[in-house]
Amino acid sequence: TGQYASVDEMLTGTENLIMIGRLLEIPRREAKARAAELLERFELTGAAGRAAKTYSGGMRRRLDLAASLVGEPRVLFLDEPTTGLDPRARSQVWETIRGVVAGGATVLLTTQYLEEADQLAARIAVIDGGRVIAEGTSAELKSRVGGEQLEINLAAGQDVAAAVLALEPFAKGTVQQNDIGDYLAVPVSPTEGLTTEVVRALDTAGVSVNDVTIRRASLDDVFFSLTKEAA
Repeated sequence: TGQYASVDEMLTGTENLIMIGRLLEIPRREAKARAAELLERFELTGAAGRAAKTYSGGMRRRLDLAASLVGEPRVLFLDEPTTGLDPRARSQVWETIRGVVAGGATVLLTTQYLEEADQLAARIAVIDGGRVIAEGTSAELKSRVGGEQLEINLAAGQDVAAAVLALEPFAKGTVQQNDIGDYLAVPVSPTEGLTTEVVRALDTAGVSVNDVTIRRASLDDVFFSLTKEAA
């Protein structure tokens, strides 16, 4: 299933799926039954008789996925299946993919949305410059950057260098900052009272902050860390 839905816009949803069935040499009656089953599974029964050109982007993507399943493949390749979809349609496609996997198929998914990989993938391979630079479960990859991320929003006009120096005793990696210099992030090992200790250290260094939070590392953090290592 390619990055963009490849359905025949002039045919109805039902006709698109029957056509795929016939191309796969499935008998017409069986192809028709399979089409009805898939349209119901992908919540497209109400639009089954409409031309595909009247479908929304999310509906077209679901119809495209349904077409890929007419032949009941054991392995399904999905190339960036949610590109260009709004959040609601993306969520619907995610649920569809989960259903495909629950039905026994193996899915190989390529995506640039790391949240999508985090939500859907049992195992993740990170590719940079055409090479696999890391592989594992989401939790395994996140553990490579410390597992927890300390984020600090500095008050206006603060000494960023002093803030970075104050954070170094807590850091389990490089302190990152944005271009403006009012946001710092650093991987840490969570300990009791860590936030209080950080605030005290920054206060001692004469640095004022608007917010200090600790969150678990995301796959975005993993990607930036891994690609920096690779470079």
